[in-house]
Amino acid sequence: MQDFGLYFELGLQHILDLAGYDHILFVIALCCTYFVADWRKVIVLVTAFTIGHSLTLALSVFNLIRVDTALIEFLIPITIVVTAFSNIAARRSRRRRKTNTDWLTYGYALFFGLIHGLGFSNYLRSLLGKESSITGPLFAFNIGLELGQLVVVFIVLILSFIATTIFSVSKRDWTFFLSAAVFGIALVMALERV
Repeated sequence: MQDFGLYFELGLQHILDLAGYDHILFVIALCCTYFVADWRKVIVLVTAFTIGHSLTLALSVFNLIRVDTALIEFLIPITIVVTAFSNIAARRSRRRRKTNTDWLTYGYALFFGLIHGLGFSNYLRSLLGKESSITGPLFAFNIGLELGQLVVVFIVLILSFIATTIFSVSKRDWTFFLSAAVFGIALVMALERV
C-alpha cells in the first residue's frame, strides 16, 4: 500500500508540477470551451486523455514501444497548439455543437493522450524497473494523474464561472482569451524545441 501512495503522488505531481506546465496547458486548452453545466462532458474528455496517456505509459514500461524523446518533446506542445487553435477557429457556440462533434473531441483527447504519455515514459520506466510487479504502481500513477487533471479542470471551470457570471465576460470571449493565451505559450514552447 505504501507503493500505491508513492506512485499516486507521483502521478498527481506529474500534472500539477508548475515546472512541467505543458500538461496543465493542454488540460486548460482541452476544457476551456466547457462551463460548469458541462462538467460531465469534461470528465469524459479528461478521462479519454488519461486513457491514451496510460496506454502509451504501459506500452513503454513493458518495453513494447519506444519513441525518440526529442520528437515527443516537440509533439507535446504541438498538441497544445492544435487544441488551442481549434478552440479559436470554432465559430459556433458549444451548445450548438452536435453530439458527434463531442465524440470527435474525445477522440482527439485520446490520441493526444497517447503522445503525452510517451513524454513521461522514460522516467517512469526507470522508476518502475526496480519494482517486482509494475501493474499496481502503474495503476496508482494513472489514478493520481486523473485526479491531478480533475483539479486543473475544477480550477478552470471555477475561473470560467467567475469570469462569465461575476465579470460578465461572454463565454465566447472567455474561451478565446484562454485559448489564445495557451496557443501563444505552446507555440513558443514548440519553437524552442525545434
